[in-house]
Amino acid sequence: MKRKRLLIPQSCFATPHVDSVSHNSVRRIRRRVPHCSRMGVQGLTSYVEKNRHLQPLKVRNTTLIIDGCSLYYMLYFTSGLDQEHGGDYDSFALLVRQFFEALFTCKIRPFVVLDGGTDPSDKKFRTLKERLQSKIKQANALSRGANGSILPLLSKEVFVQVLRSLHVPLIQSIFEADSEIAALANEWNCAVLTNDSDFYIYDLKAGCLPITHFQWGNVTNCKRTSEWFIPARVFTINRFCANFNQMNKALLPLFAVIIGNDYSHLQDTERLFSCIEVPKAGRAPGSRMHSRIDSLLNWLAGFPGPQEAVEALLELLGDRCGRNVQVDLSCGIQDYQLSPSRLAPLFASKCAPTFGHPEPLDALPEWILCALSEAQLSPIVADVLALERVLLPVQVENCRLPSSNIASQPIRQVLYGLLLDWKQRQGQKQATCGRGQGKGPSPSGAPHCVEEFDRHELQLRRSLVQATLPSLLRQLPLERLNKMSHPVRQQLLLQTLGVDESVIHAVPPSLSLPLCVTCYWVSSCNPRPSKPHVQALLLSLVYGESCRLRAAHTGSAAGSPALKTVCERLDWLRSFRGATSGAVDLDTAHVYSQWQSCLWSSFYLNKLLCSPLPEPECAGLYSGTLVHRIVRELKGGATVEALLVGAAFPQQLYSNLLEALWRSVGTTLFSTPSSSSKKKRRGKKQPPQQQPGNRRGGRATDIGPPIQSISNRFALLEVDDRENDP
Repeated sequence: MKRKRLLIPQSCFATPHVDSVSHNSVRRIRRRVPHCSRMGVQGLTSYVEKNRHLQPLKVRNTTLIIDGCSLYYMLYFTSGLDQEHGGDYDSFALLVRQFFEALFTCKIRPFVVLDGGTDPSDKKFRTLKERLQSKIKQANALSRGANGSILPLLSKEVFVQVLRSLHVPLIQSIFEADSEIAALANEWNCAVLTNDSDFYIYDLKAGCLPITHFQWGNVTNCKRTSEWFIPARVFTINRFCANFNQMNKALLPLFAVIIGNDYSHLQDTERLFSCIEVPKAGRAPGSRMHSRIDSLLNWLAGFPGPQEAVEALLELLGDRCGRNVQVDLSCGIQDYQLSPSRLAPLFASKCAPTFGHPEPLDALPEWILCALSEAQLSPIVADVLALERVLLPVQVENCRLPSSNIASQPIRQVLYGLLLDWKQRQGQKQATCGRGQGKGPSPSGAPHCVEEFDRHELQLRRSLVQATLPSLLRQLPLERLNKMSHPVRQQLLLQTLGVDESVIHAVPPSLSLPLCVTCYWVSSCNPRPSKPHVQALLLSLVYGESCRLRAAHTGSAAGSPALKTVCERLDWLRSFRGATSGAVDLDTAHVYSQWQSCLWSSFYLNKLLCSPLPEPECAGLYSGTLVHRIVRELKGGATVEALLVGAAFPQQLYSNLLEALWRSVGTTLFSTPSSSSKKKRRGKKQPPQQQPGNRRGGRATDIGPPIQSISNRFALLEVDDRENDP
């Protein structure tokens, strides 16, 4: 049988530089995955692999349920893409496209499910805090040139947008998705693609495909059948239990609870393992967990079912802790019991279910439930409503400075205000009807607050953040937001970001939200961005928009050789050897982490307001390796004019962005003073100067004029660039 390897043409997908994201680099998928991205039963993944409990499988012409969170974590962390500089989202978008193109080639029909908010029972809260603390330490290690793994902030948004562009069916669960995924897979009798070892415990009819053994970059075919397939490995419970004297598979949930998973943290289990563990002479270092797993599975195999095993376990542990352990075991086992899937109707009708949600989510307007289930809204919406708590993401930044999330806090406060104002009114209605309020909203007139968990130096800290309820917000009750006029919703968003409406008319619609966020960032960032920081960020927006137009063949300028030359020049600058070598510039990293945090918060506030500004394509907004390299070049004497020379469209777009920014925040806000100015000011502290267009104040420095004056902001969107061709 002869096999061929399918090489997916990368030139079909995106900009020139991303050709460097090769399948060879992706196939190094066995390299160690960061602990913070691994989920499920402790030690079980490596145990299964070491003991060869996976069987070869050719995946083709089938339906496949995909654990979306596992997938985008694994794709990013095993691809060698940038993490230290805030991520390269265009490269990641290409990688995601390549993955699903490989599935389409093999006639695999993917259905992707994403996790939602935190389980309202709080069973997993301890685990989530531990993971977030681990991420803080890993981010600090990356910032210092050491090893670590941090998923760039906008990765999920890029992933979701690419799936939409490919028309891949996608559902976001309101809370945890594991049991819903397993139930749907059994209903459809298909396998689950995941990296979560909890799926080794669920009784899946068609088994589980670990992503680490899913060789999507090595698509092959049989010459005899001409059918393309993806080599993979499959885990099935029946085959696994057969290795332990035909153990009853109903005992596996008990095994998961005892050994430890994301939900269970049983105490006093040392006595159990001292009774059942079989000593192994010459045991290899680091294999203690594997030995425990092996011993526990063999011990459980001696019981006909879970009830008998629990009774024996309680007898071993004694009366002192038996009652508490029995409750923990019962709750833990219940987590693996599957109910009928609620995802199938969502995939069929694209409409959110109106049942099965805890208060107050059960009373949410249908359009918000739909937006949550379609991943249009962030899971923090469910967290705020159900728990009044948010665990904020971590980025690679200067950990000696305050968290980058502080800059975007006023944006989140407005989002919290919209949600908690609605929750309070719902609570008042329920109280009037005589229903209980559970945790309940704040009393009428009391300030709404949300618990935010964020980095404080190198520790995870809790703080109470008060929700904001602007006067305009009272005209926008959550249940009627989707029916309010576009100008009113847009006004609220622009007021939150502190920009004038004229800003959004200065640039193409696809860049209106990023530009408003940039205006907000320049005024709110601490420490302030320097002139090179601002210029590099605007150049990144110009580069992304130029590449987007070229890929979409939009406008006559899109096919211009001059535009291609500028894109390739910036692309070469990023990929040049040593472009991002050495230690990360922490000042630059911290400044751009704040911008990403502001964009992330604004992105979802815009969504909650039913997109008064067009949703930007996140893949083209930021490239960490590019902006860090441009900052270095500009500080070394390079000019924007030299980087953009040759094509009118990117020059004009940069000029439009810069002038709009200048008019919004003032020209004196963000640049670093010259060395001569510093010398003059050493002996005397200068008072801050307030610009008419700057509502927040700042240092008196000069960013300089735009490249050229603007006569017609959009004249060059459709003109031919031939006059600038080389």
